[in-house]
Amino acid sequence: MTISDLAPAALNPQDPHTFRRVLSHFASGVVAVTSTGPTGEPVGLIATSFTSVSLDPPLVAFYPQKTSTTWPLIRTRGAYCVNILGAAQRDVCGKLAAKGGDKFTEVAWEPDDWGLPAIEGALARISCALDEVHDAGDHEIALGRVRGLHMTDDVDPILFFQGGFRRITEPAGEL
Repeated sequence: MTISDLAPAALNPQDPHTFRRVLSHFASGVVAVTSTGPTGEPVGLIATSFTSVSLDPPLVAFYPQKTSTTWPLIRTRGAYCVNILGAAQRDVCGKLAAKGGDKFTEVAWEPDDWGLPAIEGALARISCALDEVHDAGDHEIALGRVRGLHMTDDVDPILFFQGGFRRITEPAGEL
């Protein structure tokens, strides 16, 4: 099958449902972006749109929705911790993805070297200073300058694929 064999209506990028369905075929990791609010309380959100940007200087990016009520708190703080979540942390995803309330009830965390909430059991943590924010339609691009790193090698990642959380079921190997 070639691109020309597909009906143009089936691939209409202006249709949000079609666009979302096609892009759901790209598996991504899941991160909890955490910071502190105006009175020092932990705040956080879940993102599946996270990427490394540059090695020199070390930069990363995530893409928060403009409608998020947590993103303005993180943006105001100007610093955040990207917690790359493991397969056993599906419950953390649910808690931090919820709207309102104390999202950190029953989420184990400790402050990192900059006082940012670092989620216990995360596969890796990346502490960042917010460098720039760019408009991106119904999202923004938050570019962070990396200030600190932490990792563990003994945790399997959680993935987001076709609208749900998944695990890697095969051991690493050559393709």
